[in-house]
Amino acid sequence: MRFTDLDSYLGIVAWWKEQNTGTLAAEEMFEYRHPIMLINTLEGTMSASPGDYVIRGVQGEIYPCKPDIFEATYEPA
Repeated sequence: MRFTDLDSYLGIVAWWKEQNTGTLAAEEMFEYRHPIMLINTLEGTMSASPGDYVIRGVQGEIYPCKPDIFEATYEPA
């Protein structure tokens, strides 16, 4: 999902709640601090800036991904 603002943050939180494969509750996983969101990852807390993607890895881990990396790695479905 792409993070852009508070509305997209709320959408990401709702997605996490629906798809949660981890042990952390959404309140422990994400925090919104305008204009960024903080994500607790396996590597520690990372920030997503507006325009970044929030993606799930192969083991269910969640982390931010810069648009240029995302677009070079994935093809539209």
